[in-house]
Amino acid sequence: MNAKERESPAAGAKPPRKAVALKYNPEASAAPVIVAKGQGCLADEIVRRAKENGVPLQEDASLVEVLSKLDLEQEIPPELYRLVAEILSFVYRADRRAGLKQGDGGLQP
Repeated sequence: MNAKERESPAAGAKPPRKAVALKYNPEASAAPVIVAKGQGCLADEIVRRAKENGVPLQEDASLVEVLSKLDLEQEIPPELYRLVAEILSFVYRADRRAGLKQGDGGLQP
C-alpha cells in the first residue's frame, strides 16, 4: 500500500470533514486571510466555535479543498477573490438580516 492509498478513505467511507475560517479586515489586509483550518475533529471544533459566536457558516466543499492548502495567516490569492466574494456577500446579508431581526437596523452602508 502506498502513501496515497493510506490517505484515501475506504470505498464507500465518507472523507473527513474539512473546515476553513476566513477573516477580512480591509484596513489590515488587501484580501481575506486564513485564520483557522482543519479536518475531522478540528474541523468540527472550528464549526462549533463559529456557531457559538454567531459566525455565519457557508458550505462549499470545492472551495474548502482549495483554501485548506493555503497557510494560516495567508491572504487568499487573487484567483480566489470572486469565489470568496460570493461567500462574504452571503455573510454580510446574513449579518444584515440578523441585525434587522434584532431591531438595530443592521449594517450601515
